Amino acid sequence: MSAANQPVTYASAGVDTEAGDRAVELMKDAVRATHGPQVLGGVGGFAGLYDASALTRYLRPLLASSTDGVGTKVAIAQAMDVHDTIGFDLVGMVVDDIVVVGAEPLVMTDYIATGSVVPERVAAIVRGIAAACAETGTALVGGETAEHPGLLGPDEYDVAGAATGVVEADALLGPERVRAGDVVVAMASSGLHSNGYSLVRRVVQLAGWSLDRHVDELGRELGLELLEPTRLYTRPCLDLARDPAAEVRVFSHVTGGGLAANLARVIPRGLAADVDRSCWTVPPVFDMVRGLGQVPWADLERTLNLGVGMVAVVGPAGADPAIASLRAAGIDAWVLGTVGEDQGEPAGTDVVRGAKGVDGGTVHLRNGYRAG
Repeated sequence: MSAANQPVTYASAGVDTEAGDRAVELMKDAVRATHGPQVLGGVGGFAGLYDASALTRYLRPLLASSTDGVGTKVAIAQAMDVHDTIGFDLVGMVVDDIVVVGAEPLVMTDYIATGSVVPERVAAIVRGIAAACAETGTALVGGETAEHPGLLGPDEYDVAGAATGVVEADALLGPERVRAGDVVVAMASSGLHSNGYSLVRRVVQLAGWSLDRHVDELGRELGLELLEPTRLYTRPCLDLARDPAAEVRVFSHVTGGGLAANLARVIPRGLAADVDRSCWTVPPVFDMVRGLGQVPWADLERTLNLGVGMVAVVGPAGADPAIASLRAAGIDAWVLGTVGEDQGEPAGTDVVRGAKGVDGGTVHLRNGYRAG
């Protein structure tokens, strides 16, 4: 019998179902650790079950949902063969998007596509997701690992996730709460987070730098800096939203598009947020990317978070209580600017209006950045 006439099995096509089963066994305990009494059925069912009877205490519960991935940051994890931190990036990108409206996360599911299932690698990814879910109070109720030989290389993978949360209707945060006189409070990022890695990787590649290169300005190897997990703002932001002294109007998660574009999404039409670029020092990793690739500041601020990972818009008297609360939670915070009537384009400012399909307000950016 010729090779062309040999029997074809799923295994010979490149899919190892037994490896998938082993991966599930390795991750089960980590996933179970995110389950409270509301989760029914355990691990391995066709659907994750969550007892929503607690929602009956809500007068008008609104469900909030989000889905996202971590972009090409997975290429750094694969190159370094470090897979237990990328889950924090995934949870940060997904869960903290629903926190923006004041929603408390309830459940999350994940999806991993890979060229070849290596049980230990898949389990490491899921353990990271589970650890981040536990930190944010989110139950990891299901997931899928798909083996795609021929589409992805044996050591390649991508991850995505989706989460659902709930918020009482009269506690919903949003642009409609924002008023002239409000204050914009910045929350420090932990580094690059999970956006702009196509730019960062290209800069590093053209410079010929290896991931094990020690960078004095960073105080560690380049690869370790690039893999720094996304900061999770979930619980500090929810605590802040519940604090009447903070007068929280809305949050803005600084992800793809940078600070101004994401802040403009939560400013209503007719108002403008005035942001002073010089009120914080841009962390060294961002200045490294800029200098190494001769990246213009304008391009950098449209791509990376530049040290601000989340923003809160609070009432005029809410800035000091908000900053104190965030710092007590271990997050550096400071006043970024104020909100006022949109009176056109002040001289010496850069202007961003609306973003990502939102017909929103305006952000004025003034002064230059201070590099660390």
